[in-house]
Amino acid sequence: MSLRILSPIHKATRQIGLHLADKTAELGVSADEGHLLSYLESYSPAPIYELQRVFGHRPSTLTGLIDRLEQRRLVRRERNPEDGRSFLIALTDSGLELAGRVSGMVRQFEANVLTGVDEGALAGFREVMDAIGGVARVEIRPDTAGRDGNAEGRAVRRTPEPAIGKAGGE
Repeated sequence: MSLRILSPIHKATRQIGLHLADKTAELGVSADEGHLLSYLESYSPAPIYELQRVFGHRPSTLTGLIDRLEQRRLVRRERNPEDGRSFLIALTDSGLELAGRVSGMVRQFEANVLTGVDEGALAGFREVMDAIGGVARVEIRPDTAGRDGNAEGRAVRRTPEPAIGKAGGE
């Protein structure tokens, strides 16, 4: 049995990743570093736990990624005023400039893809993605979140809906 949704999503994710890895290498950063910089362009400063949730990296992998960017003075760690035991990751001026270049490449890639897609197909794609979100019941970061890092934008697991029929006839 062929997976009609997940296999094409996996393939597309891999194609996008390889394409952007080549492009970010031209800027002197890895794909993961570029992805993190691009994310921070919109959500800096961001708590480390949020970055771990959004990117799905192990803590040691994320720490290494942040360390490399910090050594190159693209990001900096700041004390989290809401939790003195944790840090926020913020872009430096040079990090913001590089993040803008990475984001521009991503926007250009999307624009190129959209030249071959009509509005009906795009609406269908959004429908499938919404269905995946409904089944997964996990929000990584709502689209409404903004640069101010408001609580509305934090990663959450939505509460499952109550079961309709329970054992024992309830």
